[in-house]
Amino acid sequence: MSNKSQKATYVRNFIFGVEDSLVSTVGLISGVAAVGVDRTTIFITGTILIFVEALSMGVGSVLTETSIEEFGLRKSDGVRVPRMGGLIMFVSYFLAGFVPLSPYLFFPVSSAFPASISASLIALFILGYVSARKFGANARKSSLRMLTLGGLAIFAGTAVGFLLKRFT
Repeated sequence: MSNKSQKATYVRNFIFGVEDSLVSTVGLISGVAAVGVDRTTIFITGTILIFVEALSMGVGSVLTETSIEEFGLRKSDGVRVPRMGGLIMFVSYFLAGFVPLSPYLFFPVSSAFPASISASLIALFILGYVSARKFGANARKSSLRMLTLGGLAIFAGTAVGFLLKRFT
């Protein structure tokens, strides 16, 4: 595997890990908060999600990269690149998950709820901007795309929570 291909694998895992963590975590905890549970339950739920999903995403990355090499779609470089890609996925998912979760540690649910969503949307916008600048793409277009698509997923999680609250 070429050095450029290795870097692409690492960057892809980083961007995917951060984006998925921000959207999944805020979507879940906003949905849970919308149902009306207490702050401790929200924080515990979010923390479990971050740990389980970071591990799952990291393992999934290792398995995917290893499968690509085994099927001969890319020249094998041993296990180093898949493991490093998996580690990057794990760490990026894990750390990014605390962006939407941390407001629930410091504020009551009524304040943490909008702060969590806002922090996640800002982080998605920044991720889109920085990744576009890194690769010479249109930063405005990339950041708005990341914000819009991530925002839709966040809205979906929150909407499900509000709907469930009406029916429970």
